[in-house]
Amino acid sequence: MVPEKHINEFVSKMRSAAGNNLRSIVLYGSAATGDFHPDFSNVNLLCVFNETSFATLSAIAPVVKWWTDKKHPPPLILTGDELNRSTDVFSIELLDMQQRHRVLFGDDLLSRLKIPMHLHRAQLEYELREKTILLRQQILELSGRERGLWELLLRSLPAFATLFRHTLIAVGAAAPTTKREAIQSLSTQIQFDSSPFLQLLDIREHKAERKQFDVRDLCRRYLEAVQQITNVVDTMLDSRASA
Repeated sequence: MVPEKHINEFVSKMRSAAGNNLRSIVLYGSAATGDFHPDFSNVNLLCVFNETSFATLSAIAPVVKWWTDKKHPPPLILTGDELNRSTDVFSIELLDMQQRHRVLFGDDLLSRLKIPMHLHRAQLEYELREKTILLRQQILELSGRERGLWELLLRSLPAFATLFRHTLIAVGAAAPTTKREAIQSLSTQIQFDSSPFLQLLDIREHKAERKQFDVRDLCRRYLEAVQQITNVVDTMLDSRASA
């Protein structure tokens, strides 16, 4: 289900366009772990260069346009130095990439990263609180618009599932790879209603249809669980930091 042909063509085109300036191309996220769903998942690529001057960007621009014309998001472009120095501000993202990636070309730079876990905990608290606030705002904006609520829930689910997985990491528990396993595992650590998340996963995976559910009730349970998890995790991580 992962578009391997597109990925292989991208690697070939990028190597040709970038030459010796290119250090690494990495596939990360669900496409690298078997948790990929064509209707909802993205093919995420990291390209690491020695330098990213205007001339470099101009040289690789046609390759990136070819890639985005295939309905894939633009690759993440970094230098090796930027990658190493970003672990303090992108600890969640880089830890996720480190644990779930496949090297397509060049060096495995992600495996060498040192992630500061005290900063990971701080970013986790921030991300949970921010996304909870944004969820409330978007629910208000979409009041009465069932189609919009469906799209909001399905679109926000992967981000919350990622944060649930990182909550398990932060409390020292085993962190499963898939979204479903992460949600189920966290529900054993924190008592919350996991059904809205699992039902949305069933819809994403074509195991259930939207018409089986009342979107307003689903949204109510989803918001209630998100708020509960955010408050519990905030308190839990603050307590661990104090200890």
